[in-house]
Amino acid sequence: MTRRSRRVEGTMIVQRRAVSAVLAAAALLLTAGCSSDDEGGSSGAGDSAASTGAASQAPPSSRATDDTPPAKGSAKVVRTVAEGLKSPWGLAPLPDGDLLVSSRDEGTITRVDTESGKKTELGEVPGVSPAGEGGLMGLALSPDYASDHMVYAYFTSASDNRIVRLLVDEDKPAGEQLGAPDTVFRGIPKGFVHNGGRIAFGPDKMLYAGTGESGEEGLSQDKKSLGGKILRMTPEGEPAPGNPFPDSPVYSYGHRNVQGLAWDTEQRLFAAEFGQDTWDELNAIKPGDNYGWPRAEGESDDPAFHNPITQWATDEASPSGIAYAEGSVWTAGLRGERLWRVPLKGTEAAADPQSFLEGEYGRLRTVVPAGGDKLWLTTSNTDGRGSPEDADDRILEVQVS
Repeated sequence: MTRRSRRVEGTMIVQRRAVSAVLAAAALLLTAGCSSDDEGGSSGAGDSAASTGAASQAPPSSRATDDTPPAKGSAKVVRTVAEGLKSPWGLAPLPDGDLLVSSRDEGTITRVDTESGKKTELGEVPGVSPAGEGGLMGLALSPDYASDHMVYAYFTSASDNRIVRLLVDEDKPAGEQLGAPDTVFRGIPKGFVHNGGRIAFGPDKMLYAGTGESGEEGLSQDKKSLGGKILRMTPEGEPAPGNPFPDSPVYSYGHRNVQGLAWDTEQRLFAAEFGQDTWDELNAIKPGDNYGWPRAEGESDDPAFHNPITQWATDEASPSGIAYAEGSVWTAGLRGERLWRVPLKGTEAAADPQSFLEGEYGRLRTVVPAGGDKLWLTTSNTDGRGSPEDADDRILEVQVS
């Protein structure tokens, strides 16, 4: 069955879903284990998944703004930037407009010329131990990349998930342009599933990391554990000043598996999180707050938990990367095979989410701003859970409104 055929079939399913949503959700809650297989497979456990930079500054209250986006938007692929990528995961725009992309399973970082599509392998990151949903994942450029040429990478090692930084030397031959890794943070729990993996430098120049609970649900509510958290640290890996818990990198907790981090123009942090059987989430992150997992999935009546600003059925999303552009958060869906738009009004959704590109390019992993009304978007069909077609995987340029 082609992707387009699956799209038509999916539309019929969505129509029927509206009738049976309540019964389906109740049945799923009774299902043991991780049956949604967050990253989009058909069985077994799967990969799941704001505020100002300093914890001492509470996020502004939800409010209408002059730039509140319209209820209806659009997203169209302008062109294919690059093809033939193997298990792409992290994506980092360079100052000159090119992109760095990580391969989860091969443990390599490649430079992509966004004009010609030419791919140049910088090198392999030592110590990466890919298995299941683990491997070389998120990338982030140093805030001072123009002068220090350092790239940060989140990866699964033989013993943990960790963050390293590497010097990029473009004067060396292809394949030899990465320096030795300097480990800045280690000890994040690893598992066959739920390794988190997204990293990003915030407007405050602190390093944020989304982690997973590695399949051990109890870690998410344990504030002494690094699993199932959003972490905030200095570029050297120390707990960032102003964090909500003394001498701790933990910024928020009660997460299942965070793979999306993005800030709006007011420096509010948003995060995407994989649910288990019922609801995936988009959350506005407030320092020190508890987001409920495993005691809550999706919206909850318990005032102890911070509710998501929107949620999706797990087969419609499985949200990985997110980006902010044109007044909305844009979310790349793995199992849902679509790009979601969530228009914002402060820290609330201004309208119901819209989906685009459904089934056209398969699984979507990472989305990052490309400037103005453009996004860079990667597919994820060669990760062992997709159905690769010729030229997969790809980087796409998308125009949005």
